[in-house]
This record gives sequence, structure tokens and C-alpha cells, in this order.
Amino acid sequence: MIFLVVNQFTIKGTKGNRRPDVVVFINGLPLCVLELKNPADENADILKAYHQLQTYKDEIEDLFIFNEALIISDGMNARIGSLTATDERFMYWRTIKNENDKPLLEYELDTLIKGFFAKELFLDYIQNFVLFEDDSKKIIKKIAGYHQFHAVKEATKCVIEASLNKTRKGGVVWHTQGSGKSISMACFAGKLIKQPQMKNPTLLIVTDRNDLDGQLYATFCSAKMLLGQDPKQIENIDDLRETLKDKPSGGIIFTTIQKFALKKEESHFPILSERDNIVVIADEAHRSQYGFDAMLDGETGTFKYGYAKHLRDALPCATFIGFTGTPIESEDRDTRAVFGEYISIYDIEDAVRDGATVPIYYESRLAKLNLDSEVFKKIDKEVGELVEGEQTNEQEKFKGKWAALEKLVGAKNRIEQVAKDLVEHFETRRASIEGKGMIVAMSRQIAVELYDAIIALKPEWDSNEPNRGAIKIIMTGSASDEASMQKHLYSKQTKKELEKRFKDPEDELKLVIVRDMWLTGFDAPSVHTMYIDKPMRSHNLMQAIARVNRVFKDKKGGLVVDYIGIANELKSALQTYTTAGGKGKGTIDTAEALAEMFKRLEIIQNMFHGFDYSEFMTKAHRLLAPAANFILGLEEGKKRYSDEVLALTKAFSLCGTMSEALTCKEEIAFFQAIKAVIQKANPKTKGIDKDSVIKQIIDNAVVSDGVEDIFALVGLDKPNIGILSDEFLNDVAHMPYKNLAVELLERLLKDDIKSKTKSNVVQEKKI
Repeated sequence: MIFLVVNQFTIKGTKGNRRPDVVVFINGLPLCVLELKNPADENADILKAYHQLQTYKDEIEDLFIFNEALIISDGMNARIGSLTATDERFMYWRTIKNENDKPLLEYELDTLIKGFFAKELFLDYIQNFVLFEDDSKKIIKKIAGYHQFHAVKEATKCVIEASLNKTRKGGVVWHTQGSGKSISMACFAGKLIKQPQMKNPTLLIVTDRNDLDGQLYATFCSAKMLLGQDPKQIENIDDLRETLKDKPSGGIIFTTIQKFALKKEESHFPILSERDNIVVIADEAHRSQYGFDAMLDGETGTFKYGYAKHLRDALPCATFIGFTGTPIESEDRDTRAVFGEYISIYDIEDAVRDGATVPIYYESRLAKLNLDSEVFKKIDKEVGELVEGEQTNEQEKFKGKWAALEKLVGAKNRIEQVAKDLVEHFETRRASIEGKGMIVAMSRQIAVELYDAIIALKPEWDSNEPNRGAIKIIMTGSASDEASMQKHLYSKQTKKELEKRFKDPEDELKLVIVRDMWLTGFDAPSVHTMYIDKPMRSHNLMQAIARVNRVFKDKKGGLVVDYIGIANELKSALQTYTTAGGKGKGTIDTAEALAEMFKRLEIIQNMFHGFDYSEFMTKAHRLLAPAANFILGLEEGKKRYSDEVLALTKAFSLCGTMSEALTCKEEIAFFQAIKAVIQKANPKTKGIDKDSVIKQIIDNAVVSDGVEDIFALVGLDKPNIGILSDEFLNDVAHMPYKNLAVELLERLLKDDIKSKTKSNVVQEKKI
């Protein structure tokens, strides 16, 4: 193989010659493009490098036909992304030789080049870690992150050893929710089936829910070029047995664990295959799905075993590997007995630091409901004792408790209180951050009643048409369900259409009410808020709240809103998480964001020491120009002020629904408006900083218009830039806001005149 790295490779484009900084060739194919910006130029950051690559994609598109990765860097910072990745999807590459080889003090670009372009690793990467996804609008090219790359390499090695040594325990990959577990599983499958030691293995992917099975199956179908075959989805118990019975080799098969059920006349599950190159890949390897607990049947006096034992009986020589987004509980010996120990850990702290996920914030709204204290005590006490779906010898007792709690939770006055608070909260939330929300209800009946209560407050959100309306219920059901539920029961195809609507950030469907569906394996990045009104705990709770931790545009964090009292369960889940070796917080109390907001607010207030803006509520327009002028007069005032307002805005977007934060809403909007004025006068910035949640300014009506025309704010007519007349220069010289005048003149000279001299050589020479 011929490896070639070329600097300033010239390509004839649609608008003249283009010279990408670095192009990496293998056997003459341009597989990677690197765009590098000068580290000494404060304006040449990696975002500029990203935009440069977009220009190349438009003007020299032939260069990217074989592209596998794009790299952007400004010397210090470096990111890697796929051909179709948006700027927020360009990620870090922190490792060199393996998962533990993470240099702490080296340049990011140096680490990326050593860790990604090492010949052996690079060839492995382009063969096994690139896949595609069709979102019905466009084809998305996806590439693995460093944590996925090294985890899959190590997992492949462990499974081969476990199969050859007959230990059958491949291990567990624990990568936190939202960090790309499905892609890791697909890459693992693609790499493993190519290994000659495995002799064309059969891969059995096992989940515990139909919707999760379908979602993972869809990911693998999209990756069939990587896999080299079409995966098969098992339809029923008989289909499972027929497919696996004496299967000679090969195949990627999807099934739910429940299909390993005994038939009426059976006391043991029959052996389906004794081949030793069958690999069982378990999604969410936890005791509740894969335990071996035996239960005594009171009627027959015989013991009944869990599905996990039936699976082992069916495939006695198979090797097992687990992929999970949440840690294994310390007392969960069954999981370790089946799968072995951890192969790779990529936890919350890793994911948030890398920008693979955003942090999750927690806010309790129990106090806002004004519930009867006795009712509250009863709910609070019962929640911690209940969790749905676990196998237990006291199943009937559990059902009774659940039904009793359901009556309390579903009381009409409580439903109405929750609906009222939820609508107010969600509208306040969306005023500061664009996106969507999910509501988790305790039962299907409560979901319907909550929907009706919300629609009573917001009738414009309602629609009987599946392709219209701002709120929907997603749940299972049947023709025998009562009439009130029938409106909310959809066919499989309609649910797929609703899923597309909800995942589309532009669609009007902004809220969904769920009970079980969409709480695991569901990826909708624009979802920023989850309202929980259902008892949950352990990995079920951690999986659910992770729906809000996906990266999306300027989303700084997801928010979990508690209406039923899950605080203790979150603490318990976090204890399990930290005991297993996880770093970072499962959730962060919104009080921390509030404290950060007040800290930043005080810093900005102190920056205005000596300037009176106390009348901002009534005279905002008059104060904007002098306030901007004052800030520009401070040492490094422009940069310090911009940074602090951005930090303030981020904090407010996370805690803006809290009553303490709402008291500062108008003052924050005023500070944002001043920042917008400064940016408008700044020749280096076009428009408003994309990270600013400027929507708040509009909502508050503190500054509803007038920010666009900077000249009007300082008392000047917008000049004809073609003629810098003496009269205009004299007006500027006598402006009361000298600092702002300098910014405006700089803008005029650097932006507008520059654009005219491009087309007028005579004027350019004169100037």
C-alpha cells in the first residue's frame, strides 16, 4: 500500500483553483482532508476551518467521493468528523495506542495524528468503523469516536479469546447513554464476522423490548454495507427455533429475550445449536432481563426459571458479550457470571467532557403542586418501594400497591395541577431554548387524562390527525380498550411517522406523553426536557432520563422535571454508578445552575460600576448605546462582557423555569441586548452570536426592535459608505459615545469599504 500526505494539493474547482491544507491518500484515493488554521491568529479558529471545508465540498466535490474523515484544527484544538457532520458533531480524538493511552499535556492535533493516522489503526478504521444512516431526508455518514473504536477493538479480542478458550464470557462494554452504543454494536458485529478465528460466526442480538429490538435492528440494516449481509428479525417463538436449529454458520439475528419462552408441554428449553462460534450480544445486560432466578409456582409446585436460563439451555456453547449504558449493580452476580467483567468504560464525565452528550439537570416541581400533605407523604413513601417490570415472588402484593398509588397519582385535581404547571413550565423553557419535551406517565389511563387536561388549557395543540398537532400520546393498546383511549392508538406505520415528526426539530409536534415506549434506545437530539410522573429506579430511570442528554445545536443541558419524587431513586442510581467506577454526576441540581447564573449576573453588574442603568425596564432603548459605550471603555471590556453574558445566558437556559431566576429575566435580556449592540458594531462578527439565546429579548419585550440599526441608536443616519464625507466624519467626531464611534468606524473601514474596493481598482489605490 502507498501512503501519501500532500500539503497544498491544488484542485481545479467551480470557482477557480482550491488548495486544501493537507490531503491523505492511500493508493491514490483521497481518504482524509485536514484544514488547519494559524494558531497565532485569534480569528482563525476551528469553526473557520469547518466552514472552509463546507466551501470545498461545494466547489471541489470530487475530492470527497472517497472521503472517510475530515479534520479541523487551529494548532491547539483539533476535531474529527464525517463528511456529513455538522459542526457540533466534530469530536475529540483523545487516545493514541489504546483506550488508556490518553496524553494529558500534548497538543490535540498531535494526539489526533498519532492516534488516528497510525497506519495499522487507520486501515482498521476505514474498514470497520464507517457506516451510513438514512433519515428519510438525506443520507448521513457516521464514523466512530475514539471510545467506540478502542472499545470495539478490545471487545473483538476478548470475544475471540473467550470463544477459543471456552470460557464463554466475552465481557461487558459500559458506554453511557447517548454516547453511540448502537453504532458501537454495529461496528463490533462488522469487525467480528471478518475474523478468521471465528469461522463465519452467527451473531444473536438479544433485547428485552420489541421497540428496542426494532430500533437496534434499523441501525444494523443501515449498516449492511459494513456488515456484508442483511440482518434478520425474529417474528415469533417458532421462527426463533427454526432459524437457530442446526444453522450451519453465519447470520445476524435479532430477537427479544421473551421469545426464549417454554411451550406449555415443555419443562426445559430444547437445545437449538451446540456450535461454539455463536455469539450472543445482549443489549442492556442487567439482572431484570437476564437473571437466573427461580420462582416457585404455587399451583403446580414446580420451579419456573427466567428467560436467561432458557437462552443458555438453547445455546450451551455460545459466547456472551453485553453492551450497556448503565453500570451493573454490585450485587448483580448473575450478569457477571454470564458476561464477565468490564471490557471498556466510557462514563458520564467522559461523554460530557468530549461533548458526546450534554449534562442532565434535575428540578423538583412537587412543591409547586400544592398537594395535600398527607397525599404527598403517601406518594413519596410508596414511590421508593415500587418499580415496574421486576420479577418478584410477591407479584400480587406489588400489583396491589401499584394500583393504590396509581389512584393517588391519577386523582383528577392532581392531574389538573400537574397539567397547569407543566404547560407553564414548558412554555417558559421553550422561551429560552428551542426544542421538545417528553412526559412519562404512570399508566395509559393517566396518560389520556393528562393529555385531556393539557388540551383543555391549550386547545390549539390538539389535532385528531396524526400528521398535525403539537402533542401526542405514544402507547400500545388494542381494540378492546375503552373509547377514550382509541383516539391515541396508532398503527405501526403511523407510529413510525410520528417518530419522524418528533425527531424533526422543525415539526410542530413538541410534546409526547409516553408510558414505556421511547424510553430506551430512542434518539431525538432536540428533546431537552423530560417530565417524570411515574415511579422509576435503577437502570430503568437512568436509561429514561438519558433521552435528554443528546447533543443538539446550542443545547447546554437536558432537564429532568420531577412530579412524583424520584430524588432518592436518582441518588441510589448514582451510588450504583459511582460504586461501579463511574465518574461525573448522573444529574445536576438546577440549584447549581441558578447559583452559577447569580454569580455571572453579579460579575456583569459589577462591570457597570459607575454607570446607572436602573431605568432599564422603562428606558431600555435610551440606555443601550451609552451602556455599550461604557463597556467598550473598560480594559478588554468587549471580550470580558461578551464571555460573561454568554455564560449568564447558558446558565439561565438551564434554570430559567425557577421562580428565583424569573425575577432576573428582564435584566438578563437587557444585558443580552447590550451585547447585541456591541456585536453589531464589531467588524469581526456578523449578526448576533449564535450561542446567545436572543429569543429571550423578544419574549421580554425589553428591546423588541431597534437593535438592528446601530447608527440610529447613537443618533446618526446610516451613511452612504461610498463617500466618507467631511460632514459625516465631523458628526462622528462629536458623538457623545466615543468608544462606540470607534467600533462603528472600524466596521465601516474594514467591512463596507473593503467590499467596494474589490470591484474598483482606482478607488482601492486612492484609499
